Amino acid sequence: MLKLKTWLLSLLLLLLPAAAQAADISGVPKIRDGDHILIGKSRIRLAGIDAPGRDQLCLNTKGDRWTCGIAARDALVQHTAGKSWTCHVQRVDKAGRSTAKCDVDGEDPGQWMVKNGWALAAPQSSHAYDADEKAARAAKLGLWQGSFIAPWAWRVRSSKTPILGATRPPKDARRILLASASGPVAPSPDCTIKGNVNRSGECIYHKPTSRWYAQIRMKISKGTRWFCSVEEAEAAGCRETRR
Repeated sequence: MLKLKTWLLSLLLLLLPAAAQAADISGVPKIRDGDHILIGKSRIRLAGIDAPGRDQLCLNTKGDRWTCGIAARDALVQHTAGKSWTCHVQRVDKAGRSTAKCDVDGEDPGQWMVKNGWALAAPQSSHAYDADEKAARAAKLGLWQGSFIAPWAWRVRSSKTPILGATRPPKDARRILLASASGPVAPSPDCTIKGNVNRSGECIYHKPTSRWYAQIRMKISKGTRWFCSVEEAEAAGCRETRR
């Protein structure tokens, strides 16, 4: 009898990870960026796609830089408009983050992002969205209308990565495209809210009218970054300075 109980317990432990991965997660998400969402306390990455992070910069058709990562995030927010998502978890990493294919009113939001040029088909995925990426590139949609670096290459700051997009980039394009919205200079005139981390590890944002705004030095090593709106700063977990 004891052996049977031990065997059943071992079987249950083996099945638990599979059950956790097979579970669906549903709810109205907080959209962190173009391929990451939060439903309740569940952190979810959209399977098969790679979108620019909030700090990534691109060039528009005129060669001016713009916060394409924020634009990609906002496109997903506007398209799903507070609707409930159902995400089918494919795997969970050691940190508890899920990778999932999601459904919003019968539509795959990951596919929508690639089809409209706000994300790329992930290079190590099943290639399910390759045709959607090809169509977006041909139609010059989203990121493809200007110049940009693939998100996975931007994260490692590869100086040899090709510049993508429909617009012929200026000579110094690679330097601009490898920069970050967390740099010492605001990425655009509309993104002038400063965010920094205090001694308690709390993220604080400062509007240009804030008392200590001019004294906040924007250095990546200190965890500072630029925000384009109060909503974006608060979505990143920051609060307004009390001084």
